[in-house]
This record gives sequence, C-alpha cells and structure tokens, in this order.
Amino acid sequence: MNETFENRANLPDKLLKPYNSQETEGPIYKMWEESGFFNPDVCIEKGVTKADAKPFTVIMPPPNANGRLHVGHALFVTLEDIMTRFNRMQGKRTLWVPGADHAGFETQIVYERKLEKEGRSRFEMTPEQLYKEIYDFTIENKKYMEDDVRRLGASCDWSREKFTLDPDIVKNVQQTFDKMFKDDLIYRGDRIVNWCSKHQTSLSEVETEYLEKADPFYYFQYGPFVIGTARPETKFGDKYVVMHPDDKRYAEFKHGDKLTVEWINGPIETTIIKDTAIDMEFGTGVMTITPWHSQVDFEIAERHGLDKEQIIDWKGKLLPIAEEFAGIHISKARPLIIEKMQSKGLVVKVDNDYKHNVKTCYKCNTVIEPQIKDQWFVKMRPLADRALEAVNAGKIKFIPNNYEKIFKYWMENTIDWNISRQIVWGIPIPAKICSKCKKGYSDPDDIMTTCDCGGELVKDTDTFDTWFSSGQWTLLALGYPDSKDVDVYHPTSVMETGHDLIFKWIPRMVIFALYLKNEIAFETVYLHGLVNDEKGQKMSKSKGNVLSPIDLSDQFGTDALRMALVVGNTPGNDLALSKDKIKAYSKFANKMWNATRFVLENIHGMDLSAPIEFDQEDQISIDELKTLIKEITQEMEEYKFYIVSEKLYHAFWDTFAGTILERCKVKITEDRNAKSAKWTLYIYLTTLVKALHPFMPFITEELWSIIPQMTEDKKLLMIESWPESV
Repeated sequence: MNETFENRANLPDKLLKPYNSQETEGPIYKMWEESGFFNPDVCIEKGVTKADAKPFTVIMPPPNANGRLHVGHALFVTLEDIMTRFNRMQGKRTLWVPGADHAGFETQIVYERKLEKEGRSRFEMTPEQLYKEIYDFTIENKKYMEDDVRRLGASCDWSREKFTLDPDIVKNVQQTFDKMFKDDLIYRGDRIVNWCSKHQTSLSEVETEYLEKADPFYYFQYGPFVIGTARPETKFGDKYVVMHPDDKRYAEFKHGDKLTVEWINGPIETTIIKDTAIDMEFGTGVMTITPWHSQVDFEIAERHGLDKEQIIDWKGKLLPIAEEFAGIHISKARPLIIEKMQSKGLVVKVDNDYKHNVKTCYKCNTVIEPQIKDQWFVKMRPLADRALEAVNAGKIKFIPNNYEKIFKYWMENTIDWNISRQIVWGIPIPAKICSKCKKGYSDPDDIMTTCDCGGELVKDTDTFDTWFSSGQWTLLALGYPDSKDVDVYHPTSVMETGHDLIFKWIPRMVIFALYLKNEIAFETVYLHGLVNDEKGQKMSKSKGNVLSPIDLSDQFGTDALRMALVVGNTPGNDLALSKDKIKAYSKFANKMWNATRFVLENIHGMDLSAPIEFDQEDQISIDELKTLIKEITQEMEEYKFYIVSEKLYHAFWDTFAGTILERCKVKITEDRNAKSAKWTLYIYLTTLVKALHPFMPFITEELWSIIPQMTEDKKLLMIESWPESV
C-alpha cells in the first residue's frame, strides 16, 4: 500500500483527543463479535487460519449464572483471553468455549436468601414452583453475567456457548450416570454423609470446610472406663466401648464381653469391641462409638457388624432415644445433658479449652452433622487410579508444579463420592428406588415400574451434585458425544482456574475424560490465586472491600484492569489489588496513545513501500527488539504472562517512549538519518502494539486502526500475526 502521511491533511481526529476507554471499548467489542473471528470456523473460512492448523482449546470455567462477576472472575477472563488471543495470532485453530453454570446448591442458597427477605421459605413451596422461580431468576441474571464477560474483552466463541442445564447437557449427564451404574461404578447405599441441617441436604467432602473451634472436652465415667468426647449429645445410644487389641491397660477385657453400666438415662448393656482404629495415645485410649453420627465410628461398626441408631434428626434435634431431651436442638441440649450427668456423678473432668477442627457447610457455616442416609455414591478408587496413572506418566502438566503433589494426594486418599443432593435446582438423577427393599435402579428412559422383589419403583427426587455435571465439562462443552468438535478440540490445551479447585473440580474432569473418552481432559492445568484487597485481605461484603470489575473498568478502562491483574501475578499465588495499581496502568494506556500520536507526527511523509534502512545506532535498537520478541514468545508459550506483561510495559514506557522516541525526534528534526529514525519508530510502535494486544486488546485494536500499514491487506489486529520476527 503506497499510503503516505502526505496524503492526509491532518492526523486522525480521534488521535487528536485524549484516549477515552468508555467511548472506545463498546464499539470495538461489537466489531470483534460481528466479525465472526471469535469462531475458529469463520477464521478458516476466511483464510485467517489454515484448516489443518494445530488446535488450541480453552474451556471457560462457567461462571455462576446467578449474579454479576466479581474481580476474581476478571482474573480468569483476562488470563484465558491472553492465551486465546496469543494462540489465535500464532495461526492456531483457536477455540475458547464460554459457558454458564446453574451452580445447583449455591444458586438455590442465593434464591433462598431472596425468599427469606420476602418472608417466604422453600419448604412452603412445591418443588415445581421453586424450580420455576429459580429458573426465571437464573436466566435473567445469566444475561448480566454474559455482558460482564464481554465487557472484560473475552474473545470467546459465543456461538458455542453452553449452559449446564441445556437439554443436551442434562441428557448426556444422565446417560453418564446410566453408563456408570451399568459398569458397577455407581451404587446406592446407606452410608455416612455430610448433612447440613439448615439447608436440608447432603454435601460432598469438597463442599465442606473446617473451622477451628475451642469447645469443652468432657471426660465421663462409663462403667469401669473413662471416655472423652466434645459431643455429649450424641452419646445416648452408645452401647459399644472400643479399645485397641494391643492396649495392655485393658487386656482383661475380651472382644465381645458384655457389661452393664450406668449411663445418661439409666443402665444400659455395653459390648467390648477390640479394633486397631483406636489411638492408644489419645485420651484414655478407650471410647464409645456412635455409628450413625461419625465416619470413624461407622467404619468400626461396619467391620464388626454392629447396630447403628440415629440420635439426632435431620433438623439437628434429639430423637426419642434421648427421652426427656427429645425435640431439643443439640446446641441447647448440650448444657442440659451435662447438668444431668453431673448430678449422677458421671462427669470426671472438663477441659474447657479443647481446640479442634469442626466440619461446616461451606456456604452457611452450619456445623455438619454426619448422618447415615440412603444415597448414590461413585466408586472413586478405580477412577482415581486411572487419573494417577495419567499424571504419573507426565500427560498433564501443572502450573505451578507443586500442585501436582496436591492432586496426587487427593487421588491417593480418595473416598467414595456422594452425588445425591436434596435440592430441586439441578439435574435430576434418572433413577428409581424400590419402596419395599430400597434397591436403586438407573432408569434414564423412565420406563421401569417394578423391582425384582416385586415392590413398586418410585422416582428419585434428588438432583446431582453440581460437580458430577461440571466434571464432564471439557467434553460436554464441546458437544460430547455427538459433535465433531470433540474430535477436533479434545483433549483441550489448558484448563485455567482457581487454585482452590485442585481438589474440587480438576480431578473430576480428569477422571471423567479418561472414563468416557479414554483420554486426558487437558494437557496443562494453570492455577491462579485469589484476588484480595490492597491489604491482602479477602474481599467480602461484610468488610466492605469488594471491588466490582465493571466499576473498575468504567473508572480506569478494561485494559488497565487487565494489566493490573496480570503484571507480577505469579500462578498459584494470591494477588493484592489496589486502585492505585490499576490507575498506573490507565496512565500507561494514555502513554501508548500519546506515543502513537508522537510517532505519526514524526513519520509524516514516510513512504511505507520504500526499502527499510537503519543506521548502526537504530540497528542495535531493532536487534534488541528482536531479542525481546524471541524471549517473550517463548515465555508466552510457557504461560509466563506475569513476566511478559511487565517486560512489554518497560519496553514501551522506558525503552521506546523514554529513549528511542527522543533520539529519533532529534534525528528527524535535524534531517540526520531521518529515514532510519522513522523506520525505527514505526517498527517499534507496530511490533509493541501487536505484542501488547493479548494483554490490552481494546486500546491496541484502536491504535491498529489508526496506524498506516505496509500492505493493502489491513486486518483487525486480533487476527494479525504474532510478531515472531521484526
């Protein structure tokens, strides 16, 4: 293209005004989306990407559809967009699939809080009514969430967007359940579950948290033994006393011996059980067990075929076995029980400062009550072994690599996974339960009516744990099993997500991809940390330190927010984000804008079709630029965005704007090596604008539309080639 600046009377009008991100970002994103180039099929169709190019695939961790994005979401959108834009510019067949998560339990809790404010309760509604209200609420909020993703510059393929309650997703999740049931990897059974008495549902291990508490620890006289517990309210049905078979202190007692002891509500018969699970060094080395309300006690009872009796109901209140305490919530009953035991002389001593970790619901902090419940469980051991084999074989890389050990630990110490949830908002479990013998059957086609025993089969009302569907997401998001996308884009290239999901989500995606398609889900796992406030404190509404990414974009520009989230933010580590840091990168955007104006003014009259010539001084600068591009290309491929972003910042601000611009301006003014100086300015500007595009897509695209090009084939910057050479 033989365009020179002499053909223009003045610089472009927009460049004569200060950069305005609010005026620029909306129209540019609209232009990107309407171009179709977020879709790799369009890129191939229009010759931007070769049909046989290597695929690069990212599956977006689907944000909850129940509300707006928080600044943590802005980090993952930024990181994944950087990966996507870089690989698209490298000519790869690049696909970033967006999604939205119905977020079963979490969304239902959000809606229950809304109901509480309205003076309503989900327990007063029919399941159908509650589901419809939550659905309407979610779909309305889903639009806001998607708009937020767009505002942050995400170059994802919206034509392929998936919602975790799309009909095809629901169908395929249920088919996976059926397949696993037939493969004897799913079973129905009475086992200990984590029960939240507030929300009336069971939770998996990864949906619980441990909080350190200081509680009294009581020592009671139990016949000839002294036993210890922090939970006297569970002890009404304790009729087994357990000790280690090698504990010489209790050698006179034999396994199976029976004793009558005075207890809370009178004498009971107790049986001696010898089991190696007992820690001889803890307390007195002897304990009674409550198999219905303790995982350890349940396992002991299972080994020895012992009775199990429920003491606490599903709402956290004592059952009739507690006699005079029946119907009282356990939190209120505890001091009353202790008072009675003291009157009977059964309290030996009390340690009032017993510190221990208490399992709680991760959403409401209600203390989890272990309960035995008939639920669906996944046999994790065979699935976990396959995941370990894949990681040990080096098929999956972790960034940072120390998270590989954490992944392995969870797979080596896995327990069977409870996938039943007693909520309406989610994917229904396609199963029937016998009303007579309680046997469970998979029935995705809803055709079974009678059990083998002759009993009536009743439809299971539970829904899946959200992680059961989300675990299949790398496949489901690509249309598994019927879409050709699965064959082209799976395994995916990278799964970028928060480091807290190393034991919640990552393992499940690995096991499901191996189980369903016999291949890894992704080649690389990139884990980011939390985004905290400027003091390093976790953001929360109660602290009043929550930052909205959209508000920050409005104030400083999306590009500035993205740079503040990436520069110096090493994978796996938490980030302290301040408005001052974002403001600094807003100034950097202005520096880029002003520097471009300066360059275009000083290369006035330059013929872009003329041969490139550099004097020695400028050649050194160009060689340094070549070295920089080579370095950052390698670092981009290694996912070292925190390094590249900082290098590019300094290359533009310090080297280019601080040194080269001034030097070249003098040369042009004095007409000394002016051609060399102009080419140096032009090459530096165009190269750095290209390299900065994945990080600051809006301002770089705007500048690219203004800067004259060397060829007539001027394209959107988002589909230009990455500057691998200068």
